[in-house]
Amino acid sequence: MKALVLQQQDDQLTSKVITIPTDQLPTGDVTVDVHWSTLNYKDALAINGKAGIVRKYPMVPGIDFSGIVHHSEDPRFSIGQHVLLTGWGVGENHWGGLATQARVPANYLTPLPQHLTLRQAMIIGTAGFTAMLCVNALQDAGITPDKGEILVSGASGGVGSTAIQLLSQLGYEVTAITGRAENTEYLQQIGAKKVLPRAQFSSPAKPLDKQLWAGAIDTVGGEVLANILAQTQYNGAVAACGLAGGFSLPTTVMPFILRNIRLQGIDSVYYPAEKRAAVWQQLAQLLPESFYSQVTSEITLEQSSEYAEKLLKNQITGRTLVNLLQS
Repeated sequence: MKALVLQQQDDQLTSKVITIPTDQLPTGDVTVDVHWSTLNYKDALAINGKAGIVRKYPMVPGIDFSGIVHHSEDPRFSIGQHVLLTGWGVGENHWGGLATQARVPANYLTPLPQHLTLRQAMIIGTAGFTAMLCVNALQDAGITPDKGEILVSGASGGVGSTAIQLLSQLGYEVTAITGRAENTEYLQQIGAKKVLPRAQFSSPAKPLDKQLWAGAIDTVGGEVLANILAQTQYNGAVAACGLAGGFSLPTTVMPFILRNIRLQGIDSVYYPAEKRAAVWQQLAQLLPESFYSQVTSEITLEQSSEYAEKLLKNQITGRTLVNLLQS
């Protein structure tokens, strides 16, 4: 098998695509021939040795993959079955998807939903799965399209892009926040009605500001999230799923106790296995065919380290798909 392998020696991190015996794969019930993987922000951090993402070395990064079952010791999965994986600490403490094969516990896998290809599943990936959970959280909080505009931060990234498309398909009016003005046309193509500069949300937030948004999906954290909370309408809700802009939250209790606002944290890594198939079915039904071409760049395994650096420098738009069939 071929894999991107991270090694650390004397505090020096190396990342290199090498060929290794498949018997080096970690323990697990199911071995999968990986066809597609992705590059996520967490993958970029891991490949560049940032934020303590990787817990042990050597490590094969890649928090997502899709492929075909090669061998199974679990009756829920059979040889030749199409499957996908997101989360579960794969690529952090268990070898992940930036390889031509992966071996994982059966509980980590989800059968590929009807009407999705393996390639489409990875265009969605963790980013899209997280976006769907965020949209569901807003709906669970009673935020319907008639309540007002929905704000999406980090809009040019994978979660933001998918969230905009999902919300648009469901009839919401979406305003996007981006630090890259050159992406305005792209964001409008996938469903944003308005695009605002991130600088408008980067200054220290007031405890309360004008009530502008019925709800929001925030992928950034920090001052951006604080400003969003201050501008959320009475009875509004904000789904928070990222911390690219920092893990602190410089705000007060005032938006919560004076405007009855709900802040819902979203975790997709350990989302219960038995609930995942339903979320994937929602994604398969809601995302239009155009989405898969509009948001996607495709690279080879050998390009993963180069593109991981670009991702950390905010030079990537949408989703980066890794083609393992060419490796």
